[in-house]
Amino acid sequence: MTRNHEDCIALLEQIRWGGKPKCPYCESTNATAMKNQRRYHCYTCFTSYSVTVGTLFHKTYVDLNKWFLAIPLVLNSPAGISGRQLAKEIGVNKNTASYVISRIRKAIEEEPELLEAILRIEL
Repeated sequence: MTRNHEDCIALLEQIRWGGKPKCPYCESTNATAMKNQRRYHCYTCFTSYSVTVGTLFHKTYVDLNKWFLAIPLVLNSPAGISGRQLAKEIGVNKNTASYVISRIRKAIEEEPELLEAILRIEL
């Protein structure tokens, strides 16, 4: 299924927060959406944040739709997928694909619930 970046952000917000933004820094739900951005401003600790903070997607420039394509490819390939093959599948260069693979493998240990939820959506 093809999704754009905005669709993936909305899905990630639903998975992580159930639709109610929660500050990753202070755990407060006292926040407001920032105009024209997919970010929120917390009125408790006065920081701004997005849904990607604290996840494998944080501080990456790869669109979320490419991540959402890559996760099932990496997790469901029995022998593992090569960087070149993933690059071809999701439309990035091989170095970016290798970076994506390593972040996903690290997330298997650190945030398996998030990966499982994304896999359920993709199926």
